[in-house]
Amino acid sequence: MAKCGIDEAGRGPLIGPMVMAVVCGDSSELERIGVADSKKLSPKRRELIYKELSGFVQNHVIIPPAEIDRYVRDKKLNVMEEHYALNLVSSLPADSVVYVDSFDVDESRLESKLRSASGREIICRHHADDTYPQVSAASIVAKVIRDSEIEKLHDKFGNFGSGYPSDPRTVRFVENAIKDHVNIDSIVRHEWKTYKNMFNSKLRY
Repeated sequence: MAKCGIDEAGRGPLIGPMVMAVVCGDSSELERIGVADSKKLSPKRRELIYKELSGFVQNHVIIPPAEIDRYVRDKKLNVMEEHYALNLVSSLPADSVVYVDSFDVDESRLESKLRSASGREIICRHHADDTYPQVSAASIVAKVIRDSEIEKLHDKFGNFGSGYPSDPRTVRFVENAIKDHVNIDSIVRHEWKTYKNMFNSKLRY
């Protein structure tokens, strides 16, 4: 029976994709290589662990901004994550136990939905990346892959920072792109309140 974990990176940014990942493995083996919540690890440490995780069963999906916008427009971001979580679960052996870092405020509700839709043993918990090594490993894979995608965007569009609306460099980049009519449609989340406020502010002047 495989033990697996699912987590995401990039749910909240203004720029760039969201990445969801699943990793399966023995808890003691994952702990041996030092897995932890990716937010608590330095970028260098995440990269080192990510390389060691290459020998474990894993999978991931990269969700572009346009797809995220489509679900946010209908206020169904959780539905999107449910869809991709189920896709990841379907790639696993039928007898897998899957731990999910709950993206629903009601972890029991999410657990019931995913179990019913998949027919699998699924356990949803908040802060699961602190509790289950498999989810910690998934958080690292998702974060490293998202960071790699952001670096590709930096190469193409210039250094816009982390992509999060709390990052002044990101905000300045988007403001300037709107002002200068630079096409960033493929990388920005139009349905985010931050973007709408900046765009509407530009229209007033």
